Amino acid sequence: MRIPNHIGIIPDGNRRWACKNGLRKEQGYDEGLNPGMEIFKLCKEIGIKELTFYGFTMDNTKRPSIQTHAFTKACVNAVTMLHDYDAELLVVGNTKSKMFPKELLPYTQHKKFGKGTVKVNFLVNYGWQWDLMDVKSNNNSGNINEMIKSKFIPRIDLIIRWGGRRRLSGFLPVQSVYTDFYVVDDYWPEFKPQHLYDALKWYNKQDITLGG
Repeated sequence: MRIPNHIGIIPDGNRRWACKNGLRKEQGYDEGLNPGMEIFKLCKEIGIKELTFYGFTMDNTKRPSIQTHAFTKACVNAVTMLHDYDAELLVVGNTKSKMFPKELLPYTQHKKFGKGTVKVNFLVNYGWQWDLMDVKSNNNSGNINEMIKSKFIPRIDLIIRWGGRRRLSGFLPVQSVYTDFYVVDDYWPEFKPQHLYDALKWYNKQDITLGG
């Protein structure tokens, strides 16, 4: 089986899962922590070299404050949990905004936990327009890959989105140009290992040409 080097994870459906289970919307975010750690461990066993998780976007911060507090706290907790695993972490997002959690500022430079076996990129207070800001100011001259703010994140082979939505929602537009996109209809808190296995089986059947 052909294994992707780099997988993007869009963990959608936390609020819908909460409503489905009779909870308040903000209570759904904590339920996404354990699936995140589980998929990390599975990818490490399989031999995936790099993962990029969508934490929250700058647009997400327009939600009610009780929700923004909940998903920000969940992102901080996710990084704390990752300390116990062999990972090399990089947090990418608009650090100049007050919505960026100060606790994650030290991780905007690569940090290694344990052996740092798997690279993990975490998009926190991320926005695609923010990412491409310097490209516009340079009048599109030069190497775009060097001008984007997420320049240390390489091309993504496969993106998996939970929650049934068929859209990227601004997820790393430059790195996703030739990415294969797989959708899981179940909500992210309903994660099962079979979701990942099915995505990898599907990816193995794709014709990867990168436009050539």
